[in-house]
Amino acid sequence: MAFFIHCMVSLLFALSCARVAPSAGNANNPAFGSPDAPLLSEAEPVALAPEDQTEDALNTVRRADEEARAGGSGVPQLTPAEHMRRAAIYQANRAFEEARTHWRALIERYPTDGNVPAAHFGIGRTLFQERRYEEALPVFQQLGDKYPTTVGGRDGFYYVAATLLRLNRPGDAAARYAEYVQRFPNGERIENAYLNIIDSLREAGRPGDALPWIDRTRARFKGTATDVAALFARLRMAVALKDWGAALQTSDELSRMTLPKASNTTPSEVAYLRAYSLEMSGRKDEAVKAYTGIADSAGSYYGWMANARLQKLGSEAKAAAAAREARVASDVKRAASDFPAPFADVLVRASKQQKIDPRFVLSIMRQESGYRPRAKSGAGARGLLQMTPDQAAKYAPSVNLQNLSEDDLFKPDVNILLGTAYLGELFRMFPNLPEAVAASYNGGEDNVARWVVRAGHNDPGIFTSEVGFNESKDYVNRVMSNYRAYKILYTEDLKSRR
Repeated sequence: MAFFIHCMVSLLFALSCARVAPSAGNANNPAFGSPDAPLLSEAEPVALAPEDQTEDALNTVRRADEEARAGGSGVPQLTPAEHMRRAAIYQANRAFEEARTHWRALIERYPTDGNVPAAHFGIGRTLFQERRYEEALPVFQQLGDKYPTTVGGRDGFYYVAATLLRLNRPGDAAARYAEYVQRFPNGERIENAYLNIIDSLREAGRPGDALPWIDRTRARFKGTATDVAALFARLRMAVALKDWGAALQTSDELSRMTLPKASNTTPSEVAYLRAYSLEMSGRKDEAVKAYTGIADSAGSYYGWMANARLQKLGSEAKAAAAAREARVASDVKRAASDFPAPFADVLVRASKQQKIDPRFVLSIMRQESGYRPRAKSGAGARGLLQMTPDQAAKYAPSVNLQNLSEDDLFKPDVNILLGTAYLGELFRMFPNLPEAVAASYNGGEDNVARWVVRAGHNDPGIFTSEVGFNESKDYVNRVMSNYRAYKILYTEDLKSRR
């Protein structure tokens, strides 16, 4: 969850975090001002000072705005910079409507100010964050049409495609990404646009159209992480299509390359996809050798997944897997103090209500807050499981919590009740696939639903290879490694096995 929220906030502040025909009628939309109004030079992106990211800062701007409304003046008359600062504080705390109030005021009062494109983007982005995609789409379309020479305008143009994906229109999304490539060949998001064309075409059921884009992407970004990422996209596509010959050829090529972090893959992941392809093509002995060649340790997700595959490949392979597991268990037990089980009573009780494993909840908690009840992210997530106020409002009725304040999210029992309710919903969405639950907690379940379909296999390691964000994939690996350790150390009632 931390990445999902933090990335969205960063998108608004810096307009630089990531991975359809132009709309008509913009001139008649008063929200976008006069089409002839000259825009002053684009303002620098808002960067909140540390003191503006505190609870005190949020409470201070709320009081000031409430006093202005109580005095009958509505939204206070502020400078453009102060409107943007207050909007950023609200947005960082997921008080989206309050943020939009300041962006709208800026647009209305200062239609030629250099902050206007970023204000429009903020409106669209927060609607997007709330999954109000139908409302976000025209905002992004009009922003891209009216301000294409600004960063905010180009980001709006790009986000039309991202919104179309969420509206289950992958073919239209691919076309929009392609239009971005054509119109903005040096745009801020050009590498992601190329890569997203490939995946959008796959999601549209057009793998044949995706192949030429893989070649174009590799040629355009030869020798870079994007070149590697495009080749990795070819491997993922070959596995999904069960084209084992192409998968083996591509995995062999990748195994000879340096895999930078920005390529969104690792040597162990490529090795796993190669071993899986050998297994699926009936080359059992080679598959066993390939799986055992993937190093295993307490922090190796794909080592763990390789053991699970080895269990199905005969007695010798099963014995090899057991020996590997025993070594990892020994290492985990020596590091047992790194995996405590705080708040065990409330965790077990709340988890049983949701029919989920409390050890998995602890695995999330370890990653989200390091077990600190007062933890707060720069994106407004609070407490042990980093719940946000909007999530609290959504899940509170289901666990009989009423009249919650934002400070209540710092209370362990409240946070655990809400967090387990959310996790319970995710497990119902993605049963028997904790990797998808972890990916959803970090990167959003709408993205994960697309990745599950794209994977085309029930194997969890294949799903994880399709996770589209670097940080979300790393998060899945870490949470699952935590879960492995917790399963070694504790029973499902959080009783120590030692």
